Amino acid sequence: MASSPCGNTNFDSGLEIKTRSVEQTLIPLVSQITTLINHKDKPNKSERTLAAIHRVGQAVSVAVGRFVAVGEAIASENQELKDEMGQACFEARRAGDAIAQLTDAGSPLPSQSEGCGTVFNDRTGMVKAARLLLSSVTKVLVLADRIVIKQIITSRNKVLVTLDHLERVSTFQEFVQIFSQFGNEMVEFAHLTGDRQNDLKDEKKKARMAAARAVLEKCTMMLLTASKTCLRHPDCESARINKDAVFQRMRCALEQVIEIVTEARSCGENKMLPASIYNGIKDFKSNVECLRENLYTLSPQSMGGQLEALVERTEDFTDSAYTSHEQRQAILGLCQLARQDTQQLVHAWVEAQSVHAKEATEGMEVAILKTCQSLNDLRRELHKVAVCRTTDLLKVHGEHLPLRALKAAGAEGNLEAVAEYSRTLTEQKEQLVETCRLLCHVSGTEPLEITCIHAEETFHVIGPQIISAAQTLALHPSSKIAKENLEVFCEAWESQLCDMALLLREINDVFEEKRSYLSLPRAGVSFSHSHPHEYSNHQMEQSSMAKLGLELRLLSSDVDTEVEKWEEQEHDIVRQSQSLASMAYNMYLFTRGEGLLKTTLDLFHQAEVLSEEGVQLCSSFRTFSTQLVDEEKSVVMTEMEKVVAFCQQLQMGGKTPVQGKTATFQKVDSSIQATRGILTVVLYLLPFCNKLNKKYKSERSSLGSPQDWRERQDASTPVKEEGALHNKNSNGFGVKCLEQHIAGLNILESK
Repeated sequence: MASSPCGNTNFDSGLEIKTRSVEQTLIPLVSQITTLINHKDKPNKSERTLAAIHRVGQAVSVAVGRFVAVGEAIASENQELKDEMGQACFEARRAGDAIAQLTDAGSPLPSQSEGCGTVFNDRTGMVKAARLLLSSVTKVLVLADRIVIKQIITSRNKVLVTLDHLERVSTFQEFVQIFSQFGNEMVEFAHLTGDRQNDLKDEKKKARMAAARAVLEKCTMMLLTASKTCLRHPDCESARINKDAVFQRMRCALEQVIEIVTEARSCGENKMLPASIYNGIKDFKSNVECLRENLYTLSPQSMGGQLEALVERTEDFTDSAYTSHEQRQAILGLCQLARQDTQQLVHAWVEAQSVHAKEATEGMEVAILKTCQSLNDLRRELHKVAVCRTTDLLKVHGEHLPLRALKAAGAEGNLEAVAEYSRTLTEQKEQLVETCRLLCHVSGTEPLEITCIHAEETFHVIGPQIISAAQTLALHPSSKIAKENLEVFCEAWESQLCDMALLLREINDVFEEKRSYLSLPRAGVSFSHSHPHEYSNHQMEQSSMAKLGLELRLLSSDVDTEVEKWEEQEHDIVRQSQSLASMAYNMYLFTRGEGLLKTTLDLFHQAEVLSEEGVQLCSSFRTFSTQLVDEEKSVVMTEMEKVVAFCQQLQMGGKTPVQGKTATFQKVDSSIQATRGILTVVLYLLPFCNKLNKKYKSERSSLGSPQDWRERQDASTPVKEEGALHNKNSNGFGVKCLEQHIAGLNILESK
């Protein structure tokens, strides 16, 4: 992630900023304090300069006063934080008062004779006050963040208690009552964890949270039908096994959420990210390239051992029964080539050490290049094998033949056929689990690795659950609830296959981005590779820009997906959002050296046009919000203000002239980051406003009874699609769509 004015700075309090909300709250304060500290130190200050500095100082002091009042209110409502919060608020108020005094423009000269400093003659005092203020304000924010964590834990505990009650119910009437309570509690938990997921700065934690929430989403529906089946057929062992597996998986997912928000270290943490070949190759290449700078940091023996450990991981590919003979031979050949090149490097390395060389010799340089190239070739081959395997499997399993056969056999009460097709499904499950493991090896980023592991675990768990549900149906072929239960588990399997196809596309995109040679040419910018330091900086810039570009492409794609869900395709919000996504995609193509934007000047002009369109979109959101109630309107207006701020940033940046490579790169980076910020907010607002639009449209068109209105309102609530792992801005588990199932329980009981 690109650095911010706050970054992960540890202030005097030793607190690390881990959420975007805390970071964004601090940025304006950091900006104002930086203005005070870095003012031009001229002997004669104009009255205008004095007044400006005084205004900034007073603004800081007033803002701190309001901020402290909120902190003290939080402390009074949460006794466990009272002492810590009180101390932090006291320090913040003291620092704010000190800054106000140091920027008092009314007495800069007299204060010198009185021994009282100002920002002009006591720079050290200003720096100390600034450090104290940032430290104390950060501590207040982090302490307040504990309240959010506490809310999530409390919500989880309520869900667990109700989950225990659900597991022990013995009648339909009791189940309907408790499940209704459970649904409400899950909605609350969904919103809290969704907000937390979006707020996390660590992409790895966000991916883990997304995986856990995806499990909860799918398991909520499974829990409903599995429990109903068990109540209908209490003596059926396969129904009990099916139900127990759902409850166990939900508890594990709830526990994982708490581990993430509390940063608890568990044995599952290490299991979550096994050593991937991609990371192994990256680390090995890094060590090889470091030899250019220092010949004595590592030993030649350790280099050989690291390569063998890397080659050993390729056995997941070569030992697979589903890897073709040609693919296996290609991988083994590239592993052998990497060994030979590494041995040549070690030989040249030992020779250089024997003559006490201070830097890599010419022979070493050649060996380094060859070794890195052979590793790149190995990674490319492994990527090709994993992608081809996944593509073939998705084609084969896309028709869902074993699932259809299991449904038919279960409905016929044919236990032998169910057993036969269960073996077929088990074989498919093993293929998919192994393929997810191969994708994990070549995924390229930690969040994608986590998504691969989530997919692997999902197939591993749902496969046996489908079989137990099919066995139950075969034992009770006339049971409508048993048939519905099997259908739910089959849909979860099909949904995970769709998620796997999306995952494959993302892995391919990352691979293409890392393989392509990124350049920011044109408009007077050319990157010279004549100096090693310049080349290293350029490579870092390339990597940073590739990541930003990829994020833009994914965001623009997600925005397009969301606008397609709107019924009114001519709505201004839809039209303007599509326009933003299109321009953002052009900026993504620029980072690849493709598309219509040929120069950095073209990019900056595109950014200005995008900002103007963003302002128009904000106007449309403002118009839309006039029909909303206060709470809904507040959400839209708050998010809209963020878009306005990003648009202003783009407009100001476009008017700022730059010279030189570094300044141009920074301006490009800033433009793309601001664009990313705009799309992120728009992606949050689109489904939110679409839901409200449907709701109010339904209310306006309703002329029937209150009961009719409610039925239409429920029908207008958009059912969240499966695959929540890829919809990172979603806060719901799709729980509301379960109401129709609850309503049907009494009817089922009577049947």
